[in-house]
Amino acid sequence: MNTHAVSGLLIVAIGFAAFAAGAPSDDPRPLVAKLDIEYQAAVKINDAKSMERILHKDMILVHGNGTTNTRDELINEAGDKSIQYEQQDEDPGTQTVRVWGDTAVVTARLWVKGVRNGHAFDRRLWFSDTYVRTRDGWRYAFGPASLHLPDADG
Repeated sequence: MNTHAVSGLLIVAIGFAAFAAGAPSDDPRPLVAKLDIEYQAAVKINDAKSMERILHKDMILVHGNGTTNTRDELINEAGDKSIQYEQQDEDPGTQTVRVWGDTAVVTARLWVKGVRNGHAFDRRLWFSDTYVRTRDGWRYAFGPASLHLPDADG
């Protein structure tokens, strides 16, 4: 084998090793999973700027009791700080991300605890946050949430 052939094989082998070791994947699930956790963290601290960046312009949240919130309502609520959260976290090990083309759905159990308009709340619920891939990246577009789950001991 001549020197050029050996050099060419070496370059291919190094390139393959670099790809296998850490090249970006086409699988969007880790990115969407991280984005949803980032969204929950933004809600928890009333970070309206981060919420605005993550939420799709036509986003709607549907609560288990049938009420809804638009993107603007959620962002304004965060800006007003009408809810003070102690918890707004996915329960570890409950998150699942499924992807179909340019649509991803994050399902997880959420623990929310805090005070809203002087009234304390502490509950768990399931949600399925739907993300869509846009020119600007993945955006949270639709979020149905379950009714409050019964207490674990009751």
